[in-house]
Amino acid sequence: MNPHLSRTLGSVQRNILAGIITIGPLFVTYRIFSFLLETLAKAGLPIVHLFAVIFPFDWFDSPWLQWLLAILLTLVVLYVVGRVTSLVVGREAFGLFESLLERLPFVAKVYTSVRQLIDSMMAKKGASQRVVLVDFPIPGQKSIGFLTRTLSDAGSGRPLAAVLIPNAINPTSAFLQILPMERVIETDLSMEQAMSMVMTGGAVGPETIQYSKATAKSEIAEPQAPHT
Repeated sequence: MNPHLSRTLGSVQRNILAGIITIGPLFVTYRIFSFLLETLAKAGLPIVHLFAVIFPFDWFDSPWLQWLLAILLTLVVLYVVGRVTSLVVGREAFGLFESLLERLPFVAKVYTSVRQLIDSMMAKKGASQRVVLVDFPIPGQKSIGFLTRTLSDAGSGRPLAAVLIPNAINPTSAFLQILPMERVIETDLSMEQAMSMVMTGGAVGPETIQYSKATAKSEIAEPQAPHT
């Protein structure tokens, strides 16, 4: 190959790689915020459409304005709900509302499961829920997971772990794995650090991670010479 052409191709390759490194974090951030904004807009659009029927102004027909109002309205509703439930009366009313939901056959199962999942994700460091690494999807490839509970094998009594493995970028979908405790690697990551890594595709995270099981001190200690 012509040396001049080889240098040109090498320069083009380096510049493209530099562009990917530069644009990559911005693209991931854009996808995350797009997902969040679309979710907020979808939640508020029905109310905005209702306002457009009640108040038939021409400026209400603008799609981008409806989209913006839907996001703002959803944020206001979330703030009001959070503010009310933080009060004593609000907590009691919310507890009553939850007790009513738990009496509905199908809704109770779904709501309770989602509620427990959110509580697990928001658990503080030192709680039973913690960040772990497991072999997934194949042995030798580690995935970040959230150990939500421990249980035991009915036949052998072997300790097992229930690990939720969220999908990168879109953690709203995940896999639930039941596997032996010895195949779980505990890390020192906090829930916030783990979710940052998942939602940014690993672009944001700590510099080090516990990738392999820690060796017991008794195994690495040098044997002492016998006393004479």
